[in-house]
Amino acid sequence: MKKSQETGWLGNMLSWGQRRQMQRSETLYTNAVEMARNPLFYNKFDVKDDVDGRFDALALCVSLVMRRLKGLGDEGSVLSQQLFDTMFADMDLTLREMGAGDIGVAKRVRVMSEAFAGRLNAYATSLDRDDRDALAAALERNLLRGTGKADSELLNFVIDLDRGVQAVADDVILAGRLD
Repeated sequence: MKKSQETGWLGNMLSWGQRRQMQRSETLYTNAVEMARNPLFYNKFDVKDDVDGRFDALALCVSLVMRRLKGLGDEGSVLSQQLFDTMFADMDLTLREMGAGDIGVAKRVRVMSEAFAGRLNAYATSLDRDDRDALAAALERNLLRGTGKADSELLNFVIDLDRGVQAVADDVILAGRLD
């Protein structure tokens, strides 16, 4: 699929009437993807550098952004939902590019969105409560997929990522940036 077709398909799916808002969610999503590509995840903290590991790193980063948007009223809620929609439109497109069929894509995207919701809840709850044990358990279960321990370095790394996202000014994140 050519880039112009992807944009057209994504635009149609997500409604042209909300294009300005979607541009913000797409930018936030791109920022989250960049955070998730941090080599420390894969080289230092032993997140698997495969489809599942990359999904889990991305789920963590998008969760941090959505957690930040949660406290920004209606505009934050709308942008958070559109960030979720953008992420799963990308998941759909990626699965199709990997050769999954239409029926398989719908099922996989549904499973992935349910998995993401669980991760979002676990990460947000543990961070909201400043519960390092719960955060460690969530990271071990999800990001590390039960293959390792979330040591203090990983916990501090994730908490620092979250602090960085939380420190973004309201108007900046609502404009779609994590500067």
